[in-house]
Amino acid sequence: MTPVEARTRFATARIARLATADGQGVPHLVPITFALAGDEILSAVDHKPKRSTALRRLANLAANPRVAVLVDAYDEDWSRLWWARADGTAEVLHDASSLGRVQDLLRQRYPQYAEVPIDGPVIRIRVEAWSGWEFAAGG
Repeated sequence: MTPVEARTRFATARIARLATADGQGVPHLVPITFALAGDEILSAVDHKPKRSTALRRLANLAANPRVAVLVDAYDEDWSRLWWARADGTAEVLHDASSLGRVQDLLRQRYPQYAEVPIDGPVIRIRVEAWSGWEFAAGG
């Protein structure tokens, strides 16, 4: 899969998995909703119930901004399998204009956000590399 194909597949996915690591390299993986704007992945902390507002992903990003974001399609027919990954650098934004932009993009993509508050902060990932894989018979 070419980088262009990986980005195209990524854009069609409904959910992604965000991989972060803390300052010692201990990995952490969580599902996220997201919007794609050019070569930026945008996500925000929404109001769904969480155990704490001190989210590990945010602490990890403060210590280590390198991330990977993965989307995939699984099917019992393995000839339909694929995955796409974005590797990049993330930052956490707290300003109202970033939150407003992400709120608009996420509400366009996910009707559930009409009822679920998106109150930030925003995670902006600048993608540096797109990669992917899809099943290919004989290879």
